Amino acid sequence: MTETISPRWDAFWDALDGDQREALRGLARPRVYPAKNPLCYQGDESDHIIIIEDGWAKVTSATLDGHDVVLAVRGPGDLVCESAALGSRLRSATVTALSPVRALVVPAARFTGFLDAHAGVWRLVSGTFVRRLDDADQRLQAHVTAKGAQRLALLLVALAELSARHRPAAPDGSIDIAPPLSQEELGSWMDASRETVARALGSLRSRGLVSTGWRKITVVDLEGLRAYSAEPEDY
Repeated sequence: MTETISPRWDAFWDALDGDQREALRGLARPRVYPAKNPLCYQGDESDHIIIIEDGWAKVTSATLDGHDVVLAVRGPGDLVCESAALGSRLRSATVTALSPVRALVVPAARFTGFLDAHAGVWRLVSGTFVRRLDDADQRLQAHVTAKGAQRLALLLVALAELSARHRPAAPDGSIDIAPPLSQEELGSWMDASRETVARALGSLRSRGLVSTGWRKITVVDLEGLRAYSAEPEDY
């Protein structure tokens, strides 16, 4: 049985207590990033970390032939641009706002000082690294074991679970996918063409599992979508 592409866990900010949040906010500079603006660039030197307070961003990596591959999405409460800053190395990915993002920007030296003063938060950061490695492993597993509509179903289940943490399901149980991802971005994430995503969405719509609009996908039947993701692909 294939795992969902993204695991479920509490965001970094949500896992902090009130005193820790107050201390970290005192070290930070608030900033708003308009949609499509980068929060950090692949290859840049690392001098700060960012905590998303509101909004959504995508994590991408450029291939040798110049294509951007979507690796993940980050949302409210998530820590981003942190691994390079803590490891004193160049950034390995670009983080770009999918919607307007309100964030806290913390210089790397101040953040490491905060971690030294709050040893328990080091464990939260380490746990974030481990879970993101698991995320990458599950993405690879999904790429190998699932095709077409089944692979998209796996991704949409994960995105629906993520979205439900920030926005309650509708009275009928449907869940709007919160990160405003295009079909091209979904295709990049699941290693498929835009045409494959469009065809897969058509298949899921015909089964009554999702509904779609411009840059909007609603999971109509989450349990049905999860069950379908475990079935053999039908084309």
